[in-house]
Amino acid sequence: MKAIECLKYGDVENLVLSNVRKPIPKSNEVLIKICATSVTTSDVLIRRMNEPMIPKFILQLIFGFGKPRNPILGMVSSGVIEEKGKEVTSFNLGDEVFAYGSISPTKRRFGSYAEYICLPEDWNLTLKPVNLSFAEAAAIPYGGLLASHLLKKTSINKGDNVLIYGASGSIGTMVIQLAKHLGAHVTSVCSGRNFDLVKSLGSDELIDYTLENAEKQLEIYKYVIDAVGHSKSSILKEKSKKALTSNGKYISIDHGTPSTPKEAFSNLKRLAEQEKLRPVIDRVYSLEEMAEAHRYVEKGHKRGNVVITI
Repeated sequence: MKAIECLKYGDVENLVLSNVRKPIPKSNEVLIKICATSVTTSDVLIRRMNEPMIPKFILQLIFGFGKPRNPILGMVSSGVIEEKGKEVTSFNLGDEVFAYGSISPTKRRFGSYAEYICLPEDWNLTLKPVNLSFAEAAAIPYGGLLASHLLKKTSINKGDNVLIYGASGSIGTMVIQLAKHLGAHVTSVCSGRNFDLVKSLGSDELIDYTLENAEKQLEIYKYVIDAVGHSKSSILKEKSKKALTSNGKYISIDHGTPSTPKEAFSNLKRLAEQEKLRPVIDRVYSLEEMAEAHRYVEKGHKRGNVVITI
């Protein structure tokens, strides 16, 4: 099968189109013929591996030294079940599914930058929302699960003021919609060019972080949710950490190890089918254009998700 392999950490030139052996499902696994995957910020972080010394050492303990232990990156997939192991009972051949290759911090599997992937039937794998295309389904798991992880740290009541920093990215666009579903009054922080997007997702207030003295637009919030982490900062962001009610809370995507429980994944599917959760796709590339997709994500200005069709 065709796959993109990361031969060593570093520049996008290390992402190479290869022919590799098609995986064979174990007794509790299904073989998915992948129709779409996505390029996430985490994929770029792993491929570059240029973090400071201690975080870099920890990351390489997890993913491999010098090059990824599994050279085929990617954890998001949507596609069709082509084979299944003898113990699989939840799925049938021909089922259209979508998946995220992690069920816990210690159970994760890369390999979606390819034509096929095998996953256990009891992981974050379920039937694709019937109202979404394969590309749209691939734009849900990464941002949706991380947004769910952030919001699990809240107890939002109807009308609570919530500020989302980095609202136009893959995580932020999901946080907006999930917070609105919980009844929050949402203020979105992003560049002015993304105002129409975040407003269409339900944002009530908008702040352009690129404007001088943007921090003067801050109010007081029950929750400030940082959907981009330490990779991006501004005076506005630093001020927002203190723009909290007496019992308010600042929550960053960099705090702790994200959990990706199956119930959160099932909830994303349900909300998508109810049209209460809309995936946002910025650009679509082919598998052969993976390096170009990584270049675009690496710039740090994508709107929602970058999808790869296979």
